[in-house]
Formats: sequence, C-alpha cells, structure tokens
Amino acid sequence: MLTEISAKIIQKLYNIDYITLGLILGTALVCALIVYWRTVEDKSVRDFFDFMFPAEVILHPSARADAMFWITKKLMMPFLLIPAGATFVTSVGYATNRLISWALGLHGPLMDGPPGPVTLVIFTATMLLAYDISYYLYHVAQHRFPFLWELHKVHHSAQVMVGITKDRVHPLDDLMNRMWDGVIPGICFGIWSVIALNPVEIVVFGLNVYVLRNILMMDFVRHTHLPISFGRLDNVILSPHWHQVHHSVDPRHYDKNFGLLFSFWDRLFGTHFIPDPKEPLKFGLVDRDAKDYQSLRGLYILPLKKMGRHILRGVRRLRGAQTQDASSS
Repeated sequence: MLTEISAKIIQKLYNIDYITLGLILGTALVCALIVYWRTVEDKSVRDFFDFMFPAEVILHPSARADAMFWITKKLMMPFLLIPAGATFVTSVGYATNRLISWALGLHGPLMDGPPGPVTLVIFTATMLLAYDISYYLYHVAQHRFPFLWELHKVHHSAQVMVGITKDRVHPLDDLMNRMWDGVIPGICFGIWSVIALNPVEIVVFGLNVYVLRNILMMDFVRHTHLPISFGRLDNVILSPHWHQVHHSVDPRHYDKNFGLLFSFWDRLFGTHFIPDPKEPLKFGLVDRDAKDYQSLRGLYILPLKKMGRHILRGVRRLRGAQTQDASSS
C-alpha cells in the first residue's frame, strides 16, 4: 500500500512540474512589470528588460555560482537518490494511520463516502499550516545550531538574488529538510486519512498543497532583486521583500523573517522585522571565507568539511567528559 502511494506521488510530481514552472515564471514576469511600472517614469521595452535582468546582478560571480550549482545539482539528483518530500509525508502519514487505526480498532475512514468540498478545503488549509510551521521550526534550527548552519550557509552565501538562488541548497541539507518536512505534515496527513480520506485520494489532493504553497509563497520571485511587498497582506503572507530582509547582512536583520508562506509565525515567536520599502539591502555572509562559497567546491565540499570539524569537537568534548568522570570516580 505504501509503495503504491509513493509511486502515485512521484508520478503526480513529475506531471505537474511544467505547469508549476510556467505559473512561477509567469508570476515573476507580472511582478517585474508591476514594480517597473510603479518605479520608472520613462518606460520602454528595452529599459524593462534592463530592469528585470540588471547586468550587475546577472553577471555577478555569485549569479554564475548559482547557475553552475543549479545545473550540477540537477544533473546529480538522480544519482543522489533524494526522494521527494511528499514521500516522507506519506510514510509518516501511513504509519500514523496504522497506529491510530490499530489503537481504536478502525478498519477505514470514520466518515463514509467521498470527501465533500468543505472537507477538502479544510484539509488543504490544515496541511498548508502544517507544512509552514514545520518549515519555520526547521529554519530556526538551521540558524540556531552550528551543525545545521554550516549547511544552510550555502543558501545564505548568495551575494545577489537571481531566482534560481532558491535552489542554492546543499543536497544533504535538502535531504534533511525533506525528512523533517515529513514529521508534522505527515502526522496531520495520517490523522486526516483516519477521519475522512482514503490515503490514495489524500495523496492526489495533497500534492495540490505543494503546488499551491509554491505559487503563493513566490519562492522564485522572493529570491530576485525585486522588492515586492503586499501592503497590509504582509501581516499574513510573507512577501518577497520581507524574505529578502532575511538574506541581508545588516545586523538588524539577523535571524528575522524565517517564515515560508505565512508571516504570522514570525510575529508569534518574535522573529519578524518590517523593512523600510526604500531601504537598500546587501546580501551574503560576513564570514572571513565568504568568497570561498562562490565556487562549486565551496558550495559542495566546504560545508561537509566544517560539519566534520563540529563532529570531531563534539567527540573530543564527550571523551573529555568521560575521562573526567572516570578520574573523579
């Protein structure tokens, strides 16, 4: 049963990939048009493309590193065998379903018949919330724990934002993020499958949550140079400009605006920052070796070496503590 569900997930993900890509690129184009129209007086087609693809951004060494990293990572993904995030959600959901069903002696969903539109809307809303709080918690952990930060620094090492910067994520970080992504959404998934939905039906519909989330959070647009805000809606949905603050090297912006789709998690936990609409932002790292992250070696190998050093320090501290306990006894 679990294999069948996972197979349906992978099939659906590949089927919707081009549709999602078209929607994301279309959204980026519309957003660029809106910002250009509002900020530029003397308008022309040539000037618009210069505005959308500024040479100082597109030709920056960080942009070249993004392009090389994106290409090599896409080529390696089939060999890395990193499963889709939905696979982990399904696995945890299936285990949750079996555990609850066994504990309560159930042999099927509590609600008879196919789920109605209200049920599906509520399901989608709760899954979006589950995905979002899951991402927020993991993102905070990436900044709090040095071991995770060494991987996450790959993403923050971008000195300019060119859209595909969103995929400037180390493969190991990608895997760990997807594994964690399965816990809270997976449990939510499993509870829903017990209440109202057949696991196969919930997977088919649940994939729409991934698509909806990717479109709403405008992940491609918020990793560009376009400072787009949503006005009052910023208090609910995290706008591209608010996320760009998260990449800023200004100390006032450190560890702020962790959210993925919703901005109210940051308000709830005191990590939100409201930027000045006209404030220029500088991106990247402030570390001494920041330039080392603008090469493929720096993006792939350097984080693993630094993680290894953290492991060795931890092992030494553990051995030291054991030696001290042995000598004191």
